[in-house]
Amino acid sequence: MARVLNQTTYNSLLDSLYKLPFRNRIQSLQKLFPELSVDTLKCVVAQECQKRMKGSHGRLTTSETVEAMYKKFTNSILMNEEPGILLRLSDEVGLTPALLARSIIERHYQRDDKSKPAKLLVSTLMKNTALIDDRDLAFETYLCLLEDDEYGPIAEATKQSKGYEYEIYLRMELENCKVSFLHEDHLRMKGYDKTPDIKLEIPVAIDGQVINWIESKALFGDEEVHRGYLKDQLYSYWNRFGPGLVIYWFGYVEDLEKIHQNRIILIRDTLPTNMVLMDQHL
Repeated sequence: MARVLNQTTYNSLLDSLYKLPFRNRIQSLQKLFPELSVDTLKCVVAQECQKRMKGSHGRLTTSETVEAMYKKFTNSILMNEEPGILLRLSDEVGLTPALLARSIIERHYQRDDKSKPAKLLVSTLMKNTALIDDRDLAFETYLCLLEDDEYGPIAEATKQSKGYEYEIYLRMELENCKVSFLHEDHLRMKGYDKTPDIKLEIPVAIDGQVINWIESKALFGDEEVHRGYLKDQLYSYWNRFGPGLVIYWFGYVEDLEKIHQNRIILIRDTLPTNMVLMDQHL
């Protein structure tokens, strides 16, 4: 299944995505793009959702808007509507289920002076819905967290777990290839602040290019994501250690390497099998 997309396919994917409601988008996109891997689709959907929420979250969570949503929720409870009230409201207003639930919880625990409750309280309630003092709101929030793949404690734990899983997988693959390396914990013990996931003790060559380090990203690499990592991490690694490799395990848009300003950072969607160990030819 394809993970590396040309710009035309990627643009078509985004056009289709923005026409779909928040839930069950993966199934719809699978039918439209059967050649793409499910993991790639999931990753693109999650990242685009976060971009969209950054732009619209403030507008969708004004005090007036939240008040209207809260009244709609409480009226639906009084009318004994079937469970999934907040999920249906999420589809209606265009806010992800977890973010909507958080806004409703904030309104439910609003103080008499209409100030919001402490963030720590809200975060605790989101992590353990059994602590919410309203049974209906607790269950509705629980449903929202189960359905939201982008926001909320379940989604965050899944992302962190997946990132760590691929870092461990990369280490195992390098060990199988008899490549000697230090991982970021080793480098931090040596006093480095910004560290790649892998620093090769002996460089390797990939497609004729020598690399000194590898960064693992359990993400899809589009231009915005990649430029962000170049600025925050990758250029620092290049300045300190020289040329390297970044692996976007869930794929990337072709030709990202063109934006590197002559700084050699290879991009792949897996650890290349054609690595040449430099010490073999000394």
